[in-house]
Amino acid sequence: MVSRFVFGLGLLSATALVHPAFAADVRTLQIFVSKNKQSLAVYDGTEVVATSKVSTGKDGHTTPSGIFSVLEKRKYHESNLYSAAPMPFMQRLTWSGIALHESNSVPRYPASHGCVRMPGAFAKMLYGMTEAGIPVIISDGELAPQPIDHPTLFHPDAPAAMPLFSDVELRPSMPDNPAAPVQVAMNDTAAMPMPMVQPLARHEIEPPTEPISMLITRRTLRETVIDIQTLLNQLGFSAGDPDGLLGPATVQAVTAFKTLRPAEFAGDRNLISDRLLKAVYAAAGKGEPANGVIMVRRAFKPVFEAPVTIADPGLALGTHFFTLHAADEKAGTADWLGITLENSLSRETMKRLGISNQESSIVTGKAIARSLSRISIPDETRRKIDALIAPGSTLTISDTGLGRETGEGTNFITITRG
Repeated sequence: MVSRFVFGLGLLSATALVHPAFAADVRTLQIFVSKNKQSLAVYDGTEVVATSKVSTGKDGHTTPSGIFSVLEKRKYHESNLYSAAPMPFMQRLTWSGIALHESNSVPRYPASHGCVRMPGAFAKMLYGMTEAGIPVIISDGELAPQPIDHPTLFHPDAPAAMPLFSDVELRPSMPDNPAAPVQVAMNDTAAMPMPMVQPLARHEIEPPTEPISMLITRRTLRETVIDIQTLLNQLGFSAGDPDGLLGPATVQAVTAFKTLRPAEFAGDRNLISDRLLKAVYAAAGKGEPANGVIMVRRAFKPVFEAPVTIADPGLALGTHFFTLHAADEKAGTADWLGITLENSLSRETMKRLGISNQESSIVTGKAIARSLSRISIPDETRRKIDALIAPGSTLTISDTGLGRETGEGTNFITITRG
């Protein structure tokens, strides 16, 4: 997500604000759309570098609020939903039809069928600035990224210090053949001419350059089934590929596991239950099952996922989004930016997720810190992610899981209001 963009003076009228930072490297651009203000702001770190008026969805076609990223770009596109309406400089946010695009009608009030309309000159300029994967945040009120420093956030692996062997005693090695001459390292430099010694080339590991996308959320039925499939396979039951689907092989393996423990599952009428999950974990020697999961994607494709633990599960985590603005691989430090999005959960959703208390949705750094402090990530998982992160990497924390818009060819899309 490293963008380089230099623009001509002729485009200055396309935007209410254009900052000269664009003449240099712009590493971690983010786009923020406010539906209340009908405005769009482009951030480089905490600095606004471009703004424009927009028109979002009108009544009956409301633009969804949430966390998105640019999935596809086309200089010219026609709507598949609305009579082949032209959508120049289209930047797709969902495969269901939401996008940023140019329009001749941007009255600065909701007027579209769900997309975010922009004036022509600005849409063209923005198109030239972005790459696939750049985050796009759509919210009712204005949001701005703020620096966040918290031990739960990831940082790059600092290279291990290489020892200097200046004080190491040099000893001759014992040859396999005692009659063979022994080569001895000598400390007497006057006894023999010193050869020209070339310094050892230092082969530093190149830090990752392609950002990753991460989601921390609560365990759902999908993650429960994946864990059960994985562990039953390890225990010798043929549960099929760990795909989270209850196919015939998984059903047969679960039934066989329960049959061997009739007293333990007496009265359990559910095929998949917390009782089953705990029993499978115990049988595999894995202790208590985690109640959360972290998922990792890169270039819109899954990389891996691993369990995490969420303290006080009856309290909502809220919806938070973080971007790695800069990283110092040598020092092992990272500059993260964060925001909190308002996301009121319905009673049905809270009941399904086991949430009895929903924190205030006021956007504050304290809410972010409280949520981060409740998340425990295993050291092995943390080391794996530390080795993968690069500037532009993102992390979403959400109670509501993958969401209906997350799928093949997307990063993690979180809808906070439809």
